[in-house]
Amino acid sequence: MVVEKDIVAVSIPFLAGVILAALWPPGSDTLWAVAAGSGLAAAWLLCSLSGRGDRTAAMLLLYLLLGVMCGCAGGLFPAVQRGWPPAERALAALQRRIEDAGFAHPSTAALLEALLAGQRDGMDRATVEAFRAAGASHLLALSGLHLGILYGILQRALAVLGRSRAALVARSSVAVGASAFYLLMTGASPSLVRAFLFILIHELSRHMPGRRMKPQNVFCAALTLQLAVSPAVVRSLGFQLSYLAMLGIITVFPRLEAWYPKGPRLDPVRRIWTATALTLSCQVFTAPLVWIRFHTFPKYFLLTNLAALPLTEGFLFSALPALAGIFPAGTKKLADLLGQSLLSLLGAIAATP
Repeated sequence: MVVEKDIVAVSIPFLAGVILAALWPPGSDTLWAVAAGSGLAAAWLLCSLSGRGDRTAAMLLLYLLLGVMCGCAGGLFPAVQRGWPPAERALAALQRRIEDAGFAHPSTAALLEALLAGQRDGMDRATVEAFRAAGASHLLALSGLHLGILYGILQRALAVLGRSRAALVARSSVAVGASAFYLLMTGASPSLVRAFLFILIHELSRHMPGRRMKPQNVFCAALTLQLAVSPAVVRSLGFQLSYLAMLGIITVFPRLEAWYPKGPRLDPVRRIWTATALTLSCQVFTAPLVWIRFHTFPKYFLLTNLAALPLTEGFLFSALPALAGIFPAGTKKLADLLGQSLLSLLGAIAATP
């Protein structure tokens, strides 16, 4: 293993270093000493590496020290959250467009505002509680799931540009630019940042002929970049759940999916199994953390995700054209139907003893 070229070997000790630094409370006087000590040790180690044969252990220690130093810096100098006026105006405009769209049911507009803009003010308490009881709270909190759905919709829309070299560059530029603007517009939660980094790395890899980006490398590259820029995010529950869910998708999902081999024809049963495997893969890694933090576990998580996720995606697929004024009569009716179906489904699941 060539450590210098292996992002997995870089990210693991770097993450361990950031976690070690997070053991001290932010602003602690001890952090100054730890930051200075780890920085000096990293500098000495870097200077001593020249001329050595096997540098694997030393390089791993170097990345660990860099993680500690970065984590201490994040605790000493927390990032200042500042809004970007154009993004804030765009968010306000999106909210007004949803409110003025003219959906038949007010709860449809409130649901769309929660799913697209992350604003739940228009939803009544009973509906929010139904989402929580049914194990679908993650649908109301803007996360990588939402950006992933929107990215998929955008990719389908951009497919009309073709597959020429220029078209692929244009598609990647629009996809990354739109994802970045949506990220800034909705507040850049840790989960959204993770999803954006995945999109960015994926789009960059598409323009590197002969190189196939492995999922674990994308995962580790995004993790390292996010922690390097904002190490304090390691304490965020959203950050932890987002990466744990992706870890399950990368490690467990391919094995579960392979239990039902893909046939030559379209198989609805296999699609159900794929969705089931995806849900189980995420739960394997996220459920223990949820239990530790909240001492609860949704009994019907599998049913909720198998039914609610397709409805959510379909709802957004139909609502976005309605907001854009594309076949408004039909798309609004379809969005109303799917939105109300989603709310009714989660209400029924939440009421089940």
